[in-house]
Amino acid sequence: MTTNEQVTPAGLDPVTFEVLKNAFVTAVDLMSEQIMRTCYSFVIYARDFSSALCDAAGNTVMQGSADIAVHVGTLHFQCKAVLEEFGEDINPGDVFAVNDPYRGGTHFNDVSFIRPIFVGSEIIGFAQNKGHWADVGGNVPGSFDVNAKEHFSEGLRITPVRLWHRGKQLRDVAQLLVSNTRSPYSCMGDLNAQAEATAVCERELLRLVGRYGKDTVVAAMEGAQDYVERIVRHKLAELPRGEWETVDYLDADPSKPEGLVPISVKMRIDDAGIHYDLSGSAPAVSTFLNSGYGTTHSALYAGTKTFFPDVPLNSGLYRVVHAELGPEGTVVNAAWPTAVTGFCSGPYEKLMNALFEIWSQVMPERAMACAFNLEYLLVGGRDGRTEDRPYFMWYDWMAGGWGGRATKDGSGATAPVFGPGLAVQPVEGQERLSPVLTSQHAIVTDSGGPGRHRGGCGLEKGGVLTDCESTVMSYCCDRARSITWGISGGLPSLPHGVWLNKGTEDERFLGATFSNVAIEPGNSFTRPSAGGGGYGDPLTRDPDLVVEDVIDGYVSVERAAADYGVVVLPIDPELDQYEVDTAATAELRTSIAAQRRDWLAEDPHAVARRYRAGELDMLDVIRRYGVIVDWGTGELHENTTRQYRELLQKRAAAHWS
Repeated sequence: MTTNEQVTPAGLDPVTFEVLKNAFVTAVDLMSEQIMRTCYSFVIYARDFSSALCDAAGNTVMQGSADIAVHVGTLHFQCKAVLEEFGEDINPGDVFAVNDPYRGGTHFNDVSFIRPIFVGSEIIGFAQNKGHWADVGGNVPGSFDVNAKEHFSEGLRITPVRLWHRGKQLRDVAQLLVSNTRSPYSCMGDLNAQAEATAVCERELLRLVGRYGKDTVVAAMEGAQDYVERIVRHKLAELPRGEWETVDYLDADPSKPEGLVPISVKMRIDDAGIHYDLSGSAPAVSTFLNSGYGTTHSALYAGTKTFFPDVPLNSGLYRVVHAELGPEGTVVNAAWPTAVTGFCSGPYEKLMNALFEIWSQVMPERAMACAFNLEYLLVGGRDGRTEDRPYFMWYDWMAGGWGGRATKDGSGATAPVFGPGLAVQPVEGQERLSPVLTSQHAIVTDSGGPGRHRGGCGLEKGGVLTDCESTVMSYCCDRARSITWGISGGLPSLPHGVWLNKGTEDERFLGATFSNVAIEPGNSFTRPSAGGGGYGDPLTRDPDLVVEDVIDGYVSVERAAADYGVVVLPIDPELDQYEVDTAATAELRTSIAAQRRDWLAEDPHAVARRYRAGELDMLDVIRRYGVIVDWGTGELHENTTRQYRELLQKRAAAHWS
């Protein structure tokens, strides 16, 4: 693919095509800039939104420069849902809204606004913006109800609905939508801001039409998709044909005995493209950690795209990726009215990380271990700092660590794979808007999974409730048991989960998924985000790099010995002076290498007892012995441990010398 003719659409010269292809990105980015400047919600301001330009059939032509992967991979489904719903009854000046996960959306908080773009009487495309509303009703503030089994507990379902008709807002319909939220004022502001953002994209596309002509612009929109398809197929032609498979897990199904819940992924590459088969995945779980077909497809698109970073993301890629999701009713193909709001912390990131493992075998030079799991902590109630005591939603997510890579350590303190464009919310803004003070926000030492190339480090963030009333806490996460894993001999990170009043007599471990936990002024909470999994045998890591990690605070002296077999001697810690005891390191590494397979075979009941007695710390239990317990009580999870040890054998022990 070395000539312009091979990548340029018929009828377009290469320069015009390149200009228009990049102009489409600009049109979408302008939409994003508009929403950043006019949104009312702090959540949207922290970049929990995405935009796209679609063609007249609803296919994605172009995304923006910093959009969230899961959003972009579903926008074409929602555009097509509007076309299916309204058919010929679409007019200039119309704007539609939809958040329906059963029509290809993500979850109910993500509300899309879709504007048709006309030239004369002809639709040439659609501008779309999707933003996360902080609340859409349901049982709990923030609309993340872990206990939901059906969507009726989760909030307002918006099937495709018209909000502007020929340029005039249907105020009664808009008022109906926002009145079903706990923050109607801010939601109405976001509604108007998102709709106006689509008008910015419309104006920009019509400007291009005025300069280049309708036919040229439409040809370039189709050509941008053909361009991506050609590039991907060209790259696939250089890769091996074959089949690969793996499995990742959710922590548990609350309605069943303890045990990890499998999400099975098989991949085949042939001359027709990339084929995924998820039909071996478990039935839907009795909580909200299920995924509809839209978000499952999005995970497959995003996971694939990660290994083709130079390829734009549009429907041209979708033509090459084929998916068999299996029957309706599974954890990756949930049907109405199965609860799905927590898909983002559930199947979505498990699928992406499973694809990372598979593609690491296909393209070993780009290999990457598991990344930390997306998590949302929501605190909501009445703000007692003002007389009218309005509802508040303290809605927080954290950065964390990505997996170690084939040639380098993983990225630390990075946005989740769910959406690398997400920004960490400014603490000052959170404290101004909610009666929650941040008590700490720091990198967690020893959180990066040990390996020849270490996983990136996670963070720990804590807070204290101040003047609040009728306040509850909910947490949407996972991987308290299916802990972020390493590959090619690398070791895991650490568990997710929230601690309430840690270090006091009232200390409680609340776990990684819970809802509606009552909290009071003066209560404190803290939780870590995991680091990434390690890549390669940690006993082969350069001892000098381990010392550098100790100096940087990424690894403790104790875990340098326990995980890497490196004996680090503190010379003057205040001046960051340490050195390696070379002889002791060689002896310790030999000792660990001789024992570590036996550690993975020790009686898990005995290991759990030693943990409860304080003889073993959490990281010893996870990394050395492959045992999973309730991190609050120390109770052994026997079935989970068996599954977890199988994964450690496959991903770690099988690669040790």
